[in-house]
Amino acid sequence: MAIDSNSIASSSIATAAAEKAKTASRIADSAALNSASAKPASNKTAAIDHRTPEEIRAERAATAAALKALPTRFLGKVAIVTGASSRGIGGAIVERLGREGAVVAMLSLHEPVKLLERMEEAGVRCTWTACDVTETDLVNRAIDGVLDELGHIDVVVNNAGFDVSGGFANLTDDECQQVIDVNLGGVMRVSRAALPLLEASQGVIVNVTSASGLGGTPGLAAYSAAKAGVDGLTRSLAIEYARKGVRVVGVAPALVKTPMSVRYAAGMTAEVWERLIACHPLGIGATQDVAAAIAFLASHEARWISGVTLPLGWMPSYPLPFDAYAGAAPQE
Repeated sequence: MAIDSNSIASSSIATAAAEKAKTASRIADSAALNSASAKPASNKTAAIDHRTPEEIRAERAATAAALKALPTRFLGKVAIVTGASSRGIGGAIVERLGREGAVVAMLSLHEPVKLLERMEEAGVRCTWTACDVTETDLVNRAIDGVLDELGHIDVVVNNAGFDVSGGFANLTDDECQQVIDVNLGGVMRVSRAALPLLEASQGVIVNVTSASGLGGTPGLAAYSAAKAGVDGLTRSLAIEYARKGVRVVGVAPALVKTPMSVRYAAGMTAEVWERLIACHPLGIGATQDVAAAIAFLASHEARWISGVTLPLGWMPSYPLPFDAYAGAAPQE
């Protein structure tokens, strides 16, 4: 069972989260998934980022400088982000929207203490509410609490997610239901509670789905099915609420460097790593890549876009060996 730090699930998450934390701490400085050309070491637990410490620090400094120069597209806006954590995609979304002027209300199981500290240091107003997206009453109370405290809601980012990997025949009913209840049911609950408020503000919902939902991934059948359901929900809600002034869009990232994906990468052989890289012609993504796409889709600049899920870092393909194929064509 694999979870990201922003996952919403049952009490069994605590054990998995502890295992993730141990692994993440061993390879915290490994940024291997940021570079498509990185060659993994044969040692499964070795760091797989071949940049020097100076290069890593320079990249982080450049990212910080870029964040300071961001536009202020969300001044006066209130954004809800579910599943926000101090690390991972949720944290990057909070940071991006906050640094562009939004007041960000985070809903998650566990308080993202370090993220809140970073936002306070940056002068960004953020709030956090404990919320389990599988519980309707908790979701409704959390949304009402944000409204009471902040007055309105303009953007909702459904980011909370959870996956169980393994052969489909080995998945239990409980595991399948849990994955669907978090990834699809959670989006439904949060969206249903927030939509009346988004009608009032002419707001937008951005759903974080997955390349697995659009393309399918062996070993992630339940997760793929749940995310495909979110894609369908995105289209349906977009049509239903368009005349009410609400947009509904999604992003479908391929592999992104997060604590969860780093844990998976640590156990890969060189051969498997090369196969993984081949699936990502633009390279492995960073959390900031996802956050940037979400910020655009949630902004007024995307006011004429709704009902679509934007693939990030991948594209559907029919990989014919073109050179050999064309060379074998009959000659006139």
